[in-house]
Amino acid sequence: MSKVRKMLGRADSPGIVALMKQIETQSKTTIAGWCVQYAGENILPVYEKAYPEDKRPGRALQAAREFLNGKMKLPAAKAIIREAQAAAREAEGNPAAQAAARAVAQSAAAIHTPTHSLALAFYGAAALAYDRVGTEEAAEVYDGIAAGEFETMGKALRAVSVENEPDPAKIDWYCGSRE
Repeated sequence: MSKVRKMLGRADSPGIVALMKQIETQSKTTIAGWCVQYAGENILPVYEKAYPEDKRPGRALQAAREFLNGKMKLPAAKAIIREAQAAAREAEGNPAAQAAARAVAQSAAAIHTPTHSLALAFYGAAALAYDRVGTEEAAEVYDGIAAGEFETMGKALRAVSVENEPDPAKIDWYCGSRE
């Protein structure tokens, strides 16, 4: 039996390093848009499967979309995102749903802090792995799922990336892997 981890992956893993390099080439708007789209399509369903009546994570993504489209001010969006963070805390005991809510909340929070985009990868990989195989597998199984998910996320980001982005986000990852 493997110990349940809140996040999967390491900041120095090849998939994360590649993802970080791609994120660094993009604008804050592109990064946030990718996070919101990816989380909505791939991660939110894990949470909603466990808690179909709880709309807080979905509302956080909608608030982020509205902010990106100029239809909501940042303070209002941040308040809604905090509700998704509360949903994650309340999902204690359901590792897949809790990781999904964390990934969704952090994805939405990328509208104001691009470094939150990396939490989509770490928490999102955990959500998908626990949803697919449960919590009783060997660590190697989870590491393999995470590596595959990081590659899938990277492909999704490259698909929406702006070539030669004139205003890439200035990012300090604060994780020591990019010194």
